Amino acid sequence: MATPLSDTPLSPLRTVAVVGLGTMGTGIAEVLAKAGREVVGIDISEAQAAKCVAALEASTARAVERRRLTEQERADVLARVTTSTDLTAAAGADLVIEVAPESYEVKQQIIRELDGIVRPEAILATGTNALSVTRLAADSAHPERVLGMHFFNPAPAMKLVEVVSSVLTAPAAVTAVTDLALDLGKEPVAVGDRPGFVADGLLFGYLNQAAAMYEAHYASREDIDAAMRLGCGLPMGPLALLDLIGIDTARTVLEAMYAESHDRLHAPAPILKQLSEAGLTGRKAGRGFYTYAAPDSGTVVPDALTPPEGGATGTGRTVRSVGVAGSGTMASGIAEVFAKAGYEVVLAARSEEKAEAARARVGTSLARSVDKGRMTAEAAAQALERIRPTGTYDDFAEVDLALEAVAEDLRVKQQVFATLDKVCKPGAVLATTTSSLPVVACARATSRPQDVIGMHFFNPAPAMKLVEVVRTVLTADDVHATVHEVCGRIRKHAVDCGDRAGFIVNALLFPYLNNAIKMVQEHYASLDDIDAAMKLGGGYPMGPFELLDVVGLDVSLAIEKVLHREFRDPGLAPAPLLEHLVAAGCLGRKTGRGFREYAKR
Repeated sequence: MATPLSDTPLSPLRTVAVVGLGTMGTGIAEVLAKAGREVVGIDISEAQAAKCVAALEASTARAVERRRLTEQERADVLARVTTSTDLTAAAGADLVIEVAPESYEVKQQIIRELDGIVRPEAILATGTNALSVTRLAADSAHPERVLGMHFFNPAPAMKLVEVVSSVLTAPAAVTAVTDLALDLGKEPVAVGDRPGFVADGLLFGYLNQAAAMYEAHYASREDIDAAMRLGCGLPMGPLALLDLIGIDTARTVLEAMYAESHDRLHAPAPILKQLSEAGLTGRKAGRGFYTYAAPDSGTVVPDALTPPEGGATGTGRTVRSVGVAGSGTMASGIAEVFAKAGYEVVLAARSEEKAEAARARVGTSLARSVDKGRMTAEAAAQALERIRPTGTYDDFAEVDLALEAVAEDLRVKQQVFATLDKVCKPGAVLATTTSSLPVVACARATSRPQDVIGMHFFNPAPAMKLVEVVRTVLTADDVHATVHEVCGRIRKHAVDCGDRAGFIVNALLFPYLNNAIKMVQEHYASLDDIDAAMKLGGGYPMGPFELLDVVGLDVSLAIEKVLHREFRDPGLAPAPLLEHLVAAGCLGRKTGRGFREYAKR
């Protein structure tokens, strides 16, 4: 018996029905209408259909104000959209996109009803981001015409569309939907059927870990979100994003992912269940991790958990001069930051020559700032003048804050701290810039562990706004307060975290990178598709493989191992592919080859 869809290319999809007119359905309808498609919006609720029309009128009016549409174009867009509360309105559609609630029962009922309404050659697309497209297709009388078309919120702005094939999907249907996505100005990425697909498969594990981190009282919601925005360049912090997505939706996605992977990283954090069942589902409810001015508002308002203005960390010690130990990129960057903020800086390295070279690097960086108009030549000269290079830590005798920025090796750092303990005056604050080692182990190398704290700067230090302030169980209150005051003076955003592997940023970032490697290792998706998915669908400034090659695969592997050792979670074990590349000497850009190959400099 012939199937409704063969491998013969289909005619262009001119009329599209959108079933479910919530935020996502309304956004998809807008995208289609602006691209010249006739759109039939269908929702069982008359009120929701009216809300969709009102939203389209408002968004197109804004487009006219911003001169992105003319009044005539706006009228044409609105004329292309009709709404109905009856599914039979989809009868003439070439394509139906359902974006109903994430429930097999609801979606399967819609697909079964559509089987008896639409033409045999019509394509049925599900907008699910959590459920099995294969399972939904198998329940249809014509499974070969069912596929996934996963848009991202807000649909008019986000470029990514994941086109999801099941083993039953006809190639002609995939081609037709891919061509439509391109015509809509989107970037289609072809993926196989597994919960979360590419973008959400990586994103929701990260969001889940952030929720668990907050639930464990490791860091405040504000600090977790600020750390990921400022440390990774993300457009939103993970907890604010969970509120935007909907905490109940996130829980559903994670349940589906865990059912397939049995990876503890995908097991929904209990707080997601607690908030969901309490009706605190995020922005749409007016409250989730944060409290909002009203349901569906994006304006955060203070609540009982909002930290007081100014941080209220107490009174710190006076800091006028700073010692920076080290001669690498991080040490010279930190010296530049403090010198620009008006501090006298002693830059100490293992030799006078290395210290002079580090100071020269600062000079080059300052000159670039002058060339770009970010500072005057006079200010740059004054900043450089404040840096005194030296080949001995003895010159730290009078500094108020000594910062260690040497190699990421615990024995080396402990030796430096033992020396700082001997040469620094009583009351000086001793800080380590480690990104992965225990701060308390550095503190115990001194006779004054109460004076030791972590100050994890991000590279490049002059440009990156974040400093993770890592307090050990021995750190004194006034030392903690001192570092917060200093961060304010050097115009950095301080976030508090405890002394455990990865702190905030690396503890959330590197499992996400590791899971991306596993996707490639399992041949689920290509490097290019994964990088594109995370940039276009998640708003990441770099794809995971671009970032891994920049960071260095050896550095990434070392951090993965530290996290795995600390938390003993099998899901954190480094992906074998990462270990193999490091063993082969493919370390990323610095060696000319990592996940990708680079032209030799």
